Amino acid sequence: MARMTILIFSRLTKWERYCTAAQRIKYRTLLVLALLLLPLGVYSHNVEVHSPNNNISTDNENRLASSASPYLREAAHQPVHWHPWGEAAFQLAQQVDKPILLDIGAVWCHWCHVMDGESYENHEIADLINQHFIAIKVDMDERPDIDRRYQEAVQALTGHGGWPLTAFLTPNGQVFFGGTYFPPTTRNGRAGLKELLPVLVHTYTVGKADIMASAANLAKALANYGVRAIKKGEVSEAVVQTVIVSMVKDFDQVNGGFGAGTKFPAGSAIELALARYFDNQDQSLLQMVTKTLDAMALGGIYDHLGGGFFRYTTDSKWTIPHFEKMNYDNAELLINYLHAYQATGKELYQQRAKGIMTYVDEVLSNPDVGGFYAHQDADMTRKDDGDYYTWTVQEVRQALPANEAEVILRYYDVQAKGEMHKNPAKNVLRIVMTPEALAHQLKVPTEMVNGLILQGTQRLLQARLLRQAPLVDRTIYIDRNAMLITAYLEAFQVLNDESVKSFALKTLDWLLAVAYRKGQGMYHAYFEGKVRVSGLLNDQVQMATAALKAFEVTGRSQYRDVAQDLMAYTIKTFWDAEGGGFVDRAPQGNALAALERSMKNISDSPSTSPNAVAAVLLNRLTAVTNDEGFAQTANSTLEAFAGSAPLRGRFAAGYALAVHHHLHPSAQAVIIGKLEDEQTSKLWQAAAKSYRPGKLVTMYDPTIVKMEKLPPAVVGAVKAFGLEGEARAYVCAGVTCAPPTTDPNEVATLVRSYGVSNPRLQKSTPAQ
Repeated sequence: MARMTILIFSRLTKWERYCTAAQRIKYRTLLVLALLLLPLGVYSHNVEVHSPNNNISTDNENRLASSASPYLREAAHQPVHWHPWGEAAFQLAQQVDKPILLDIGAVWCHWCHVMDGESYENHEIADLINQHFIAIKVDMDERPDIDRRYQEAVQALTGHGGWPLTAFLTPNGQVFFGGTYFPPTTRNGRAGLKELLPVLVHTYTVGKADIMASAANLAKALANYGVRAIKKGEVSEAVVQTVIVSMVKDFDQVNGGFGAGTKFPAGSAIELALARYFDNQDQSLLQMVTKTLDAMALGGIYDHLGGGFFRYTTDSKWTIPHFEKMNYDNAELLINYLHAYQATGKELYQQRAKGIMTYVDEVLSNPDVGGFYAHQDADMTRKDDGDYYTWTVQEVRQALPANEAEVILRYYDVQAKGEMHKNPAKNVLRIVMTPEALAHQLKVPTEMVNGLILQGTQRLLQARLLRQAPLVDRTIYIDRNAMLITAYLEAFQVLNDESVKSFALKTLDWLLAVAYRKGQGMYHAYFEGKVRVSGLLNDQVQMATAALKAFEVTGRSQYRDVAQDLMAYTIKTFWDAEGGGFVDRAPQGNALAALERSMKNISDSPSTSPNAVAAVLLNRLTAVTNDEGFAQTANSTLEAFAGSAPLRGRFAAGYALAVHHHLHPSAQAVIIGKLEDEQTSKLWQAAAKSYRPGKLVTMYDPTIVKMEKLPPAVVGAVKAFGLEGEARAYVCAGVTCAPPTTDPNEVATLVRSYGVSNPRLQKSTPAQ
């Protein structure tokens, strides 16, 4: 316990810079006192605290059983009298003058399941909670705005966050204590709920005035920090370079990826490295990309049987994953592997891109109406430890013929001693040698080994399908669906797979029908025929990006109009007129608790920050609408964070990429021809497949195009050559365009090279 006390209170957290010394001392003294009382056993779990009777029904089935969130529905049977987030819960807390226990988690979260089973299904602990607290449960996927604010508060107190997030609030929703996972009883220096809850009740009861004051001071300090931590600055090349230097410093030269411990995908950092490599041919940046993508493609973070990537690995070598699969991770990784394939021509990258789509198509999508499901859980039950995905030597031998088993065991490194903690015989599949090396080891032809690997992998997958599969959350989150729509349309451009394009457009059209209101933006979620939760910033900018991508792919003006309408709504609703940039949720006069505080995010956590997405989108919208207001807003957005974003290092890679494209506009290819003509399609495909980071490819039908919608640099050339006749392509960079061409090969070359000074970039890309 002493170790935990030192860990929490020995560091000067960021928010304290905006507290007075007296406030810091008072707040820390209260909490240190509470923690130090725990091991002494001064208070038993039967401590009585007198408060008004709670006459409101405590039938938790009535509160959570009908929720659309699977995380909340899982808790409907628990003896804790959970409330969903809402005004009723806070009114009750104030009415009966009880503190709030706030649990934030997700259905895919392993430690959330552990804490549910150990503590919230424990009747002794549930009685403590029900007697002395108002319990509120929140699904972080459903309400990322709530999660973000309480994560920040708990991190300010303890120096760390994560899920499950366990926060103790005053009745008005301000944090006075918190952490992540708490065991049922104190162990290994980690406070247990049976000991912690009575101490918190006592501390709140005897020192309520101080607790309320300290919680209010923390809330005020966080608000002040949020304002002061975001600084305006000049949008310059130096901003990008600072982030690049941080990426290089954090890059793991041995294993790939960033950092020395757990490894997460870093989609924005990979895209930034690729974009800068294209411009300056810095081989160290390409090595950063290939080292990381190779390690992930071959490592345990990739599902070598079913396709798709897991959320992260607990080790630095990409070996032992947490087995949940998130659709947004796979959306960003799909784009990473597509672009790396274009940049290098490496077949492995194309294979992994296709593997992602195979998994998403078969598990995380609705083939009937369209739509991508949220994620797949890590575990089959609360007691397993990746059992669905892992294998023992015996299990492999039982599933495969002897000759296939011999190859598969070596190829995927399945040994008698595996990697899993609960069952050491279980192995995470990962590729440890090439087929050529394995063939040499076994003294057989490489072709034979390749065949056995293919057959054995397919047979092992069929054996796995007989197991109970982890839960799939079928909620449709708009921002994540938009990310996958964009990624799928990018895959169509690179791989020319019509089925990929068809499903992406099917999903987009369906979501625009059920979750979009012109002039009012997107909702956040859709489940079982109903939209729910007002749309957040990320919902608007991601869907606008997807709609603009659909305009690129189809030439249909209605998609461009949707993108334009969504961005106009976003500027109207989410723009911070005082400081610039966009807030994460629409301001509301009656926002509950921590939602009263506005937040602007520029860090990539877990995916590219919405403000970075917005800045890129605004510049692209300018190119297809000629509305300079979008360009001005893009510049203002980037200026709003330019003074502080570089301090976030590689976590500002998405922002740095937006700055890079803002300062160095990519090529724009404008194809003018009848949309149904084969020549128009050939020119578009040549431009779309040619590799150049940030490029924009659009099609216009000469019978309906309006001159004011064309890029200004194209208008003069169109007037000179006319709109009639054979389809033509105009490739532009900045304010100039190359002469129009009808040759697809020339279009491809121009997209890659026009306006670029580096002569090495005149060559064809490896993947063309």
